[in-house]
Amino acid sequence: MRSIHKIHRAGYSPIADLITYSPLPSRTLDQVDPFLFLNHHGPQVYKPRNNGLPFGPHPHRGMETVTFILDGDIMHQDSGGHESVITAGGVQWMTAGRGLIHAEVSSQEFKQTGGPLEILQLWVNLPARLKMTEPRYIGLQKEDIPSLTLDEGKVTVNLISGAWEDQQAAFETLSDVTLNTIFFQPGGQLTIPVPAVHNILFYVIRGQITAGGQPIEALHLVEFNHDGDALHLQAGPAGGVLLFGHAQPFNEPVVAQGPFVMNTEEEIHQAYDDYRRGKFGQWKK
Repeated sequence: MRSIHKIHRAGYSPIADLITYSPLPSRTLDQVDPFLFLNHHGPQVYKPRNNGLPFGPHPHRGMETVTFILDGDIMHQDSGGHESVITAGGVQWMTAGRGLIHAEVSSQEFKQTGGPLEILQLWVNLPARLKMTEPRYIGLQKEDIPSLTLDEGKVTVNLISGAWEDQQAAFETLSDVTLNTIFFQPGGQLTIPVPAVHNILFYVIRGQITAGGQPIEALHLVEFNHDGDALHLQAGPAGGVLLFGHAQPFNEPVVAQGPFVMNTEEEIHQAYDDYRRGKFGQWKK
């Protein structure tokens, strides 16, 4: 079984009136290659006639965003012509690749009626050979994401990417990245095989989950040693919700500035120049 290297608490960094915790990067951890960035928005309740999410049009290049909607919704629009409203339980996967502009805001219905909101956004790096790949976007609702029920109904695993034994997950990815959201009822247990060479993404969203023999509270991200090929998990008396992933690290230079993630400073400068020249597509209001 993998042992724990270090436990990192998410920093509190609200964005306007949006409650936000930042597990990655933090003051104690830069990245978990190839997982670069994780923001946890909420949980909170919006009143009727609210302004919704504040993420208006902005560009990206060289990475992917994976957005998990636990409560509320997100209305997505991008310069590639994709539009969707994804509701609670759904997931968005956007490959920025060579560049696009997108916005992530709340639907008109949510802004009018309000309600609970909780969302996680993860940035996954692209390897150098795929930095300039064609952009793409897929948004899936809860019913489109396969799940497994384990431990006599005490554990539910949502299969976001990769595979679980012989069952394929919802999203086909450009690189070999496994991602799951796992919901534990009180006392639920699970053993997960993970290749020893893979880095693990492990963030407790709610409740308490024991891993590596240590209880991990909500809003904590765990960094694991590479000393085993499995992980045993058990939920505490209140259950728990976990964002879990693993992947082979790229072991490539990472140069990130604002919304761009490349391998060199020169590539970052080129990204800004290409954006200014309109090479990321045109934004339609």
